[in-house]
Amino acid sequence: MDVARVVDGVVEQYADTPGGLLPILHGVQHALGYIPTEAVPRIAAALNLSRAEVHGVVSFYHEFRAEPAGRHTLKICRAESCQAMGADALVAAATERAGAALGGTSADGELTVEPIFCLGLCALSPAIMLDDELHARLTPARLDALLDALPDAATRAVA
Repeated sequence: MDVARVVDGVVEQYADTPGGLLPILHGVQHALGYIPTEAVPRIAAALNLSRAEVHGVVSFYHEFRAEPAGRHTLKICRAESCQAMGADALVAAATERAGAALGGTSADGELTVEPIFCLGLCALSPAIMLDDELHARLTPARLDALLDALPDAATRAVA
């Protein structure tokens, strides 16, 4: 996909929007799956901002990523309620399974494991979001079952 064309199209869509940086970043990430490094100068120039300002916003917000995510994205809630109810065990199980640290992607590019800081399911802790679908009252065993049910074998647990 041509990054310049995508960025220019999204910028054009929000060119006259006051405070258009966030909608532009969301649009680029939606189209490409991440905010490529080469997109930052184009966005900055279009909005008359410095590259540092645009990069600062990309790196500040957890929802923006500067690298492509895996085919599946697992977000584990790290808020206090989820931590108190066992989210650390979910993190350990997920990162072991992916073979990547929290915030990383498995070597095969299939699974990205990310922290998220509240899914709004505190009464049903611990909670996760797997490919934009919420799941609550998770245990490591239930998490494994969800990952096993994914349509590809690459995220399967190693026997």
